[in-house]
Amino acid sequence: MLEEKNDNLHNADGDHINDAGSNFENGYLPNNKAVDNNDVPEDIDDITGIHETEGQLPFAPEEVLNAGREDVKPAAEEVTEAESPVNEAPVEVSETEAQVVEEPAAPEVAEPETAPVAQEAATEEEIPAAETANEETPAEDTEHSDSHEHEEEVPSYEAFSMEQLTEELEKFAVVEKVMSVKNHVEELRREFYNKYNHFIEEKKDEYSNEHNGDTTEFEYHFPLKNKFDALYNQYRDKKNSHFKKLQTDLKGNLEKRLAIVEELKNLSEGGENMKDALKQVNELRERWKNAGPIPRDKYNHVWNNFHFHIERFYDHLHLDREARDLDFKHNLEQKQKIITRVEELVNDTDVNKAFRELQALHKIWKEEIGPVSRDHREELWNRFSELTKQLHDKREELFAKSREFENENLENKRDIIARINAIAAEKITAHNAWQGQIDRVEKLREEFFKAGKVPIEVNEDTWASFKAAVRNFNSSKNSFYKDIKKDQQTNLNRKLALVEKANALKDSEDFEGTTVVMKQIQDEWKTIGHVPRKYSDSVWKDFKAACNHYFDRLHANRNEANKEEIEAFDKKKEYLDSLKDFELVGDHKTDLDAIKKHIENWKSFGRVPQARRHIEGKFNKILDALFDKLSLSKKETDMVKFSNRLEQMADGDDTRRLENEQLFIMRKIDEIQGEIFQLENNVQFFSKSKGKGENPFLKEVNKNIERAREELKTWKDKLKQIRNMNKPQE
Repeated sequence: MLEEKNDNLHNADGDHINDAGSNFENGYLPNNKAVDNNDVPEDIDDITGIHETEGQLPFAPEEVLNAGREDVKPAAEEVTEAESPVNEAPVEVSETEAQVVEEPAAPEVAEPETAPVAQEAATEEEIPAAETANEETPAEDTEHSDSHEHEEEVPSYEAFSMEQLTEELEKFAVVEKVMSVKNHVEELRREFYNKYNHFIEEKKDEYSNEHNGDTTEFEYHFPLKNKFDALYNQYRDKKNSHFKKLQTDLKGNLEKRLAIVEELKNLSEGGENMKDALKQVNELRERWKNAGPIPRDKYNHVWNNFHFHIERFYDHLHLDREARDLDFKHNLEQKQKIITRVEELVNDTDVNKAFRELQALHKIWKEEIGPVSRDHREELWNRFSELTKQLHDKREELFAKSREFENENLENKRDIIARINAIAAEKITAHNAWQGQIDRVEKLREEFFKAGKVPIEVNEDTWASFKAAVRNFNSSKNSFYKDIKKDQQTNLNRKLALVEKANALKDSEDFEGTTVVMKQIQDEWKTIGHVPRKYSDSVWKDFKAACNHYFDRLHANRNEANKEEIEAFDKKKEYLDSLKDFELVGDHKTDLDAIKKHIENWKSFGRVPQARRHIEGKFNKILDALFDKLSLSKKETDMVKFSNRLEQMADGDDTRRLENEQLFIMRKIDEIQGEIFQLENNVQFFSKSKGKGENPFLKEVNKNIERAREELKTWKDKLKQIRNMNKPQE
């Protein structure tokens, strides 16, 4: 039997794939989403039937390969028809393989177990360098490996808002090759729900603070989530359809492969010309390559039987050395082309793309190209293995750099979390200060989301720490605003009381008294702080309406009074002109009565506008001139003028001037009384020193005392008069 052990490859664990030899190919490739015909140069098109058909059958899974290593019968022991699955009827995909697994939020069809189906979203794995030159394993089948150290690069969506995440999902939802975007879609969904749940927690906290901790009736309608879920369901339905079709194809592919094995068996047992037989074997290989995936539980049997009959064929082939040598030569050319292409890939700057193509080339080497002569076998394999190791080392270096960036991002995020915790620990007692803290935390949140990826093993812990820090800050913030809301409720109650009071006074006819009270209400309103926002506009609107209603009435009333004041001014102006011709007759009583009559007439005209009160001063000047012409005592003249002035103050409703006048008189009385007391003390002093009547200075002091007493009596009469005037107003 012809062997080619030097063409056997090992994987990262050194697992040997086929002790029986690797001189056969199953002739099919993985459906890695990152590999397409553009990744492979045209000069090796004849050996790279790289297909993009989803679900295409790749190599046997690791457990199958191991089983092949331990359990594959030697070539001398052909599997009997009773043992061989070749003669078994096509087996239906088991119920567990075809079942649809539903998730509560987003149901999906479970991926059926196939003889390993290369999934578009499969994570990349490293292609190791060969440990030995005697064994061969595909650099692929990483999606079934227990190790997922190096996952396919998916952009970080942490910095995206929920709106941006939804827009991205909208692009992926219409992609036909659903598995090619699976990792992207799931990452979008994870990020969206992280942010959505965080957002809902904040809204729930706000609701709790507004309802004294009760959240039993909390609901929040978020249309964007509905849109996101609809897009995800659209993608999920397409993926379900893909898997249902795949399950149907599995059964058909199994029948095709069983038929190929049967034809190969007949060919290896026949006596055809070796050249013709070799041509038929190559055709069977091509059909096998394109046959597609089969149920996983059938793969081991079908694979081993195909392998067994390929080996049997090569046992016969060595009898026809010419045909064998032609096949060796063809295989050598194809493997040399692969090595040439891998040499180019080693120098490719896009390491990930080169690695994906190398995966495909390993499959071709193992699955599509037959053995070469012993003279070239070890040399070819050593070169291929060394190039594989070089590319593997470059990829490891790339991942190491990526890991450094992730660790830097982790430190940055931890620093952001620490800063948020520090802000949360600060004691803030003012609204404006809290607004500043909120802005700071919001900026830190944005920095966190823009910081980039962190190592996968600490991603969840980092996210949990971030959420805890923000939640701690929000708890302190909400506690502060909960107390603020209590104060605002108290303020609301006070303002509602003022609104009620203003409404009670707005139709009052006592404008003089009510105006003072309304102004006091307005002043008190200004001293009250904020009220809850949802009541702020309404309570202010009610208060403003009551005040405007009253003051509109007041202004209307005053406008009516202003007309009368203007008429009074016109009359006084005319009357003032007539006084210019008034002359005293010389009779004291007659002249005094005439002056008093003029005063009465003047008062009867009423009050004039405030801006025209100067006319009162002109009238007083005329009166002063007339009084000077009368032979009245100083006291009489003073009292008549004082009475007239008081009347003018009273007519003008100038209560403040009346009060100030009264205070002035009272101070004047105190001043004169003090002066009299001092003069009397002086009199006592001089009385003890000399006899009475002998001191001229003493006589002068006594005169001053009498004059002061007369002046005191006048001021007291004025005080009595002004008090009598104020009595009706008390």
